[in-house]
Amino acid sequence: MNKADPQTAARSVPDPAPDPVSRRMRDTKPSASLEAAQLARDLRSQGRRVISLATGEPDFPTPDHIKAACVTALAENRTGYPPVQGIPALREAICQKFHLDNDLDYRASQVIVANGVKQIIFNAMAASLEPGQEVLIPAPGWVSYSEMVRLNGGVPVVLETRWDDNFRLRPEVLEAAITGNTRWLILNNPCNPTGTILTEAEIRALAEVLERHPQVMVLSDDIYEHLRYGSAPYFTIAQTSEAMKARTLTANGVSKAWCMTGWRVGFAAGPQDLIDAMRTYQGQTTGGVMHPAQFGALAALTGSRAFMGPNLEAFRARRALGVQLINETEGLSCHAPDGAFYLFVNCAPLIGATRPDGGTIASDADLTRYFVEEAEVVCVPGAAFGLSPFFRISFACGIEVLEEACLKLRAAVARLTPAKQGPSA
Repeated sequence: MNKADPQTAARSVPDPAPDPVSRRMRDTKPSASLEAAQLARDLRSQGRRVISLATGEPDFPTPDHIKAACVTALAENRTGYPPVQGIPALREAICQKFHLDNDLDYRASQVIVANGVKQIIFNAMAASLEPGQEVLIPAPGWVSYSEMVRLNGGVPVVLETRWDDNFRLRPEVLEAAITGNTRWLILNNPCNPTGTILTEAEIRALAEVLERHPQVMVLSDDIYEHLRYGSAPYFTIAQTSEAMKARTLTANGVSKAWCMTGWRVGFAAGPQDLIDAMRTYQGQTTGGVMHPAQFGALAALTGSRAFMGPNLEAFRARRALGVQLINETEGLSCHAPDGAFYLFVNCAPLIGATRPDGGTIASDADLTRYFVEEAEVVCVPGAAFGLSPFFRISFACGIEVLEEACLKLRAAVARLTPAKQGPSA
């Protein structure tokens, strides 16, 4: 009997299957807020009565005139491929919005419509970043900024802000962070998760720094523009000068103030070359936003805003209640936000506390897990926003839901045994 040829035997052993996932994706974290929202859905499907304070989604319905415009578009069979950059009428309406709300003038060619502001930001990074270029991101900041930068080969650089300064980005912090490799600064005003709004004077001070560094572009995420609780006029950084406008991408959308989160319509205006590159990138990825959603957004931008006033008053009442209940809870505290619909809660005194089962609360992530288990309330840990020990709760839910959730959090905190000395925020 002949022995098997060793080379033949070696060839018969199958090669190991290639890893289907790239290293880049293995290093990418899921969206913490979306993961928290999904956790709430999963627990509800198991029969648990879970309250989710995880997502920034107004509980008000989309106004009827907007829904009617979508229905009309469907009835008129506007269901074909849409223009990649957005339908002309919507882009003209966006130009008018920027003119009336922000005293900014753009041509329709300088405007792009995408599937939410999230796609706007991703497209901008994809269209402009070279490998290793830096993007400055004030922390705490929205959970997806850093991951989108990494996915596009960039390096997120976190600019820390302070609790005792209400998380305001200061010019000296910005100046110290800029290098010859800095490509972008991302500004979110009002801020998610803190609700902090930078004043016109503060924005102008940041612009003065940026004027000394002409290689740095600015992405101004203004999605919470119409959710403000003070009387000061809104001001965005492209208004500071024509020079700053020429290097600023101003992003906005209809998701929050118009109660259209699931419609996925975001838009931006900025330098023509950048918009052209974003259009090319979008044309090779998703294409344009579906026609009916664009006609709904057109109705939103050109129709009545009367509903915004009552909605804002409801948010104002929820804000007051949430701030009161959190600050009355031993071990928790928060600032009253200037805008948006979030409370960024300082939980530093609870780090090191002991759970009823003997476990230790070692981080804000531990605390939010404890809240799910002990109170059946879902929040998002501050670590996801780049700053600990905090957690974010959304008061975009009904006021009764918010009250019940905050009281459950208070009861859960009361069952903790405090640490002898907690760390400071």
